[in-house]
Amino acid sequence: MDPDRLQSEQFDQLQVQYEAHYDDPTTQAYRHKFMNAPMFDGLELSGMRVLEAMCGSGQTTEYLLAAGASVTGLDVSPKQIESFQRRWPQCTAVCASILESTLEDDSFDCVVVVGGLHHVQPHVREAVTEIHRLLKPGGHFCFVEPHKGSFPDSIRKVWYRHDSTYFGENEESIDLPKLKEAFASRFDFLKESYQGNIAYLFVYSSMILRMPLRLKPLYTPALIAIESAINKLQGKTTSCFVACQWQKT
Repeated sequence: MDPDRLQSEQFDQLQVQYEAHYDDPTTQAYRHKFMNAPMFDGLELSGMRVLEAMCGSGQTTEYLLAAGASVTGLDVSPKQIESFQRRWPQCTAVCASILESTLEDDSFDCVVVVGGLHHVQPHVREAVTEIHRLLKPGGHFCFVEPHKGSFPDSIRKVWYRHDSTYFGENEESIDLPKLKEAFASRFDFLKESYQGNIAYLFVYSSMILRMPLRLKPLYTPALIAIESAINKLQGKTTSCFVACQWQKT
């Protein structure tokens, strides 16, 4: 099982469709409120050198640039990284694996991963080790991932097995407690926010659920409002993903 090969082939095939669903204005509104806000809470990104790892075509890049960061995109898929470079010519683009990026030690103030770690199973620890190497001392690792131990994850496991169009055979939600245990001596765990319910499914995950793009602007405002209300009540067992902010010690 080669996660790099699986990821590269999968996202090369899905590049156009992925970009259409994950980069439309409704999805960006969702990302800004429920992913970017908790991931970067309290961070002053202006002037930071940020690596958007497993970047796709740069779905977090606009937010980072608007905040004043200098962005490098890293992705194993040639088609995705070509799209990243075309869309964001002011940024550096690197086609390489997060397991072996070839980038210099201690070279970034912040590394961001949105939904990428569960694609490199069973090598998540190796990926986080590489991220630790790339971060400067005191640098931040900000990430969003589906997590084990929730009711939505039990449904996700079944979906993964039966939807080979969008999911690789190695994909699996991250085990956050075990990951924290493995890196307790190398990171301080600053923030952890459990998010995601109805808008996550029908807005953010519209490609997976085969939702027509033309319908998303019609239902997104109402679903984001509902998700905001539900988020105040839900916790780890009912959430679809976790947003974390770690700091290299």
